[in-house]
Amino acid sequence: MKTEFEVKLLDIDVEKVKEKLEELGATKIAERNMRRHVYDIDPADQSTWIRLRNNGKKTTLTIKELHDESIDGTKEIEVDVGHFEDTNLILNKLGFFSKGYQENKRISYLLDRVEIEIDSWPKIPPYVEVEGKSIEDVEKVVKLLGFDMSQTSTLCVRDVYTKYGIDIHSFKTLKFD
Repeated sequence: MKTEFEVKLLDIDVEKVKEKLEELGATKIAERNMRRHVYDIDPADQSTWIRLRNNGKKTTLTIKELHDESIDGTKEIEVDVGHFEDTNLILNKLGFFSKGYQENKRISYLLDRVEIEIDSWPKIPPYVEVEGKSIEDVEKVVKLLGFDMSQTSTLCVRDVYTKYGIDIHSFKTLKFD
């Protein structure tokens, strides 16, 4: 499994972050709408799940394992799949049923081989994800953006919603109004 080196910066001012990224010479990669289904592997184990996601250009199927809440605490196996709806049907035939359909908006940048994603989700404030090939790469970009590592979070999306008093899984469908 691949290790994800990723942190989130919650409650950000989108325009200020975009200005800082432009000032730093980051390359804007895309602005897109994302959609996903999330499936339990074992409903009793909330640390491992399946995600089927389409980012507007490609569809991926991922198994995610949350080992701990550290910058490198999430492991994942991800493959490209051809078709969002058909892959959902295959998963259903295998006994995996979506516990929720979710949509979000994402603006993607690249700076020094590090991915910076500005994510907007329904019902919560926007946040930034910083993902790199190492802890050092992530820490460097967080500092370049004008933040301190003490301001970061390693919460998964479910736990970000919980932070705001919302159970994301209480929504079978989570979209912008």
